[in-house]
Amino acid sequence: MAKAPLLIVDDEPQNLAALRQILADERPLVFARSGADALAGVRKHRPALVLLDIEMPDMSGYEVCRQLKSDSALATIPVIFVTSLSEMGREAEGFAVGAVDYIVKPVSAPTVLARVRTHLSLVQHSRLERSYVEAIYMLGKAGHFNDSDTGVHIWRMASFAGALARAAGWDAIESRMLELAAPMHDTGKIGVPDAILRKPGKLDADEWDTMRAHTRIGHDILAGSEAPVFRLATEVALRHHEKWDGSGYPDGLAGDEIPESARIVAVADVFDALTMRRPYKEAWTVEQATARMRADAGTHFEPRLVELFISIQPEILELKTRWDAREAHSEDVFLNEVVKTRAG
Repeated sequence: MAKAPLLIVDDEPQNLAALRQILADERPLVFARSGADALAGVRKHRPALVLLDIEMPDMSGYEVCRQLKSDSALATIPVIFVTSLSEMGREAEGFAVGAVDYIVKPVSAPTVLARVRTHLSLVQHSRLERSYVEAIYMLGKAGHFNDSDTGVHIWRMASFAGALARAAGWDAIESRMLELAAPMHDTGKIGVPDAILRKPGKLDADEWDTMRAHTRIGHDILAGSEAPVFRLATEVALRHHEKWDGSGYPDGLAGDEIPESARIVAVADVFDALTMRRPYKEAWTVEQATARMRADAGTHFEPRLVELFISIQPEILELKTRWDAREAHSEDVFLNEVVKTRAG
């Protein structure tokens, strides 16, 4: 696939020539000598990056950058201002309109190459990150593909899990990773027959055995990746139905034998399931759900995590309100929300 070009914008031919000499071997280059031509060039060529002069006769670089960032189709293209020392006192203005960096004239070849390569690398990382999140989103959705009544349950409970992880002492990166791993906890339901997933009545003993197998199926699907978030998701998928007293499945682990990640997801998952409406039940009130969680502390749940969850209930209810409002529009909002949060 051909690489996207770099767009170099300057009204002085000698400056364009200098940058051409430095960057000719990096990527294809396109040039513009005015603000208007720069905007047209961006729309035509969709460059990977723009090197933009500030002092131009028709339109300042600040205005060009401002217009680019106001267009959602172009806003992610990084802009580096290339300017004289006299403009360097206005860096704050440049960053405010959306620039990512400054290069001072007369340009230095090592500086130009280093800055351009750094920002192109960041663009590539951002695209990979979005692809990564999209894969997580699709696996989470696949696990509930045949359950049309869950709405945004898995995304809402994932936000609860992240909040509880932070309360339990996980750092920001760890708790964020759990929030991304949690939606994949039921990936193994892909391997459970529709007739069981959609059965309106109680499952018989054989059907329950088949349903319980979703933990191992999910583990086996997710275990193919060495990426940390998928390793965590593998752990959660296998262990989120274990119980504190050892009465859960698939292996009857008890207490600290159960990974903390799975203990956290179990609390978040059950609270959300209790407080959401399903075809076979009305939504429980927060008070009813909280009372049930307390009653099950020490049997189903780790008591410490239940108390922590209740202690952060204002945050949990704020998250619930936010997700309930989104549910009326589209469950796909999760993807955009996660990408936006990660970018921030």
